[in-house]
Amino acid sequence: MSAEDIVPDLGDGTRAVRAGLPDPVKHEPTLPGPVFAAHYHLPGDPTGPYTYGRDENPTWTLLERAIGELEAPGRDDVETLVFPSGMAAISAVLFSQLSAGDIAVLPNDGYQALPLVHEQLRSYGIEVRTAPTADNAQLDLLDGARLLWLETPSNPGLDVCDVRRLSEAARARGCLVAVDNTLATPLGQRPLELGADFSVASGTKQLTGHGDVLLGYVVSRDASLMAGVRRWRKIVGAIPGPMEAWLAHRSLATLHLRADRQNANALAVAEALRGRREVTGLRYPGLPDDPSHKIAAQQMRRYGCVVSFTLPTRARADRFLDALRLVDDATSFGGVRSTAERRGRWGGDAVPEGFIRFSAGAEDTDDLVADVLRALDVATD
Repeated sequence: MSAEDIVPDLGDGTRAVRAGLPDPVKHEPTLPGPVFAAHYHLPGDPTGPYTYGRDENPTWTLLERAIGELEAPGRDDVETLVFPSGMAAISAVLFSQLSAGDIAVLPNDGYQALPLVHEQLRSYGIEVRTAPTADNAQLDLLDGARLLWLETPSNPGLDVCDVRRLSEAARARGCLVAVDNTLATPLGQRPLELGADFSVASGTKQLTGHGDVLLGYVVSRDASLMAGVRRWRKIVGAIPGPMEAWLAHRSLATLHLRADRQNANALAVAEALRGRREVTGLRYPGLPDDPSHKIAAQQMRRYGCVVSFTLPTRARADRFLDALRLVDDATSFGGVRSTAERRGRWGGDAVPEGFIRFSAGAEDTDDLVADVLRALDVATD
């Protein structure tokens, strides 16, 4: 029984702290430790939930319950499956739902690994159409499509699309909708409530938030769709380790605390950057004048921890990153320690050489803003 069964209409913090916990048992821990098992005692007919380690694990079960309670609170028809990475979760949806001859509509400004997915889909005889996230541009490509993939806010450009509008248009055409909810997290956005069939995310980022776990998940209310995703997970063996699942569940209890501080820090950094003449292309959906703010305010409850902006040159960007003292030069985002990187170093993203993706951590706001402004001054000298 979840906490919400006892006390309905819980706040985000209470829900995050209690998510997925089993019923209390005297002398047992509140959150049981990880179950390490390749096989289970199974005399007689193979019935029951736990038979073999590639199919189910009690530690996954609790984490999946917890994520489902955050993605779709108060619902008893939601199903969640966890994976060893965000890409494993993405692949499970795409390759379980699409067949040769199908059409998939994907963003052309999303996660850097998506072009590799495009190539693989095409090699299987699946047509891939792409359009930007901004201005709901994918709307124009839906005719005949089997699956619409949204990433909102987009990474790294932070454009936002109208999930409800796109979901309604897709449903009218018999098209499934999956939303990559990584940057928003379930505390920032609930795609299933906005009409999506799937909410998919990398739990590596802000969901777990400590930079020490690779994880992904898929959530849906449609049992028939999830049966295909579950079958894919079993066939390819895309399963997380029990220790990673336990660490992720443990980390959920502080998600609301981390998200609130990180969101506040991101906004403070964005506001500080507005006053710098060398900064262009500043994006953060929480800024009232951001191009994405109007739509974001309609469907998001928190605007995320990522800010993006551009410095005049690659050399200026590198000097800025080198001058930071409280911010690690690292890829990924969403951790309690602030990170930043020049995205152009990887190739693949259509961004200027001086483009910076900045992920606000949980440091004291004044300290973080001061470090960013000091580094900009050093980079200008």
